Amino acid sequence: MTYRIVQSMFMLLIVMVTLSCENNNRSNDLPILGNRHTEEIEIEGKLVVDTVYHTIADFSFQNQDGETISNREVEGKVYVADFFFTSCPTICPVMKTQMLRVYEKFKEEPDFLILSHSIDPTHDTVSLLKDYSTRLGVSDARTWHFLTGEQEHVFEIGQTSYLTTAMEDKDEPGGFLHSGAFVLVDQKGRIRGVYDGTKEDQVDKLMKDIPKLLANEGQRS
Repeated sequence: MTYRIVQSMFMLLIVMVTLSCENNNRSNDLPILGNRHTEEIEIEGKLVVDTVYHTIADFSFQNQDGETISNREVEGKVYVADFFFTSCPTICPVMKTQMLRVYEKFKEEPDFLILSHSIDPTHDTVSLLKDYSTRLGVSDARTWHFLTGEQEHVFEIGQTSYLTTAMEDKDEPGGFLHSGAFVLVDQKGRIRGVYDGTKEDQVDKLMKDIPKLLANEGQRS
């Protein structure tokens, strides 16, 4: 699979998300993306049909300060996730420039986080990620976590949970293939938006959507 094919698939996803946003309803609610199913649950002795949505699977990684970041740390918070590697010669520098805009706008918001997952953990050690984040201007990890961990787990959670591309490919520049997706996740671990992190207008939309979730719209079922 070439980079162009991945980008084409990613842009198709962007279009689908946009149409979903337009058709969702007349309010400012964001769509809930991913597969879903219904199941019957018992409430006060009555069977009620409930919708079960796609959510981010359990994870555990280390950030640039050597701290463990897992589902527990993001529970009840809104966050944006992306995938990158520090030696990336293609889209990563643009993505990080755009993510810096998000960080600067929301870094004082206690219920907001950014999770940037390295897909090259052999090279991107904790100490290297600390240096990388410092050079970007991220002074601490309270808001923006640069994560490293077992590569197989990173690839798996990228593809199956965040529904984006993250894999090793020796034919690609830098040896890895990944999309430029910024994935917006709500307080319940549900995907509420996917944005092209290489495009300023897409990141502008992301920054308009984040406050909708911070205002507890993300808590609605």
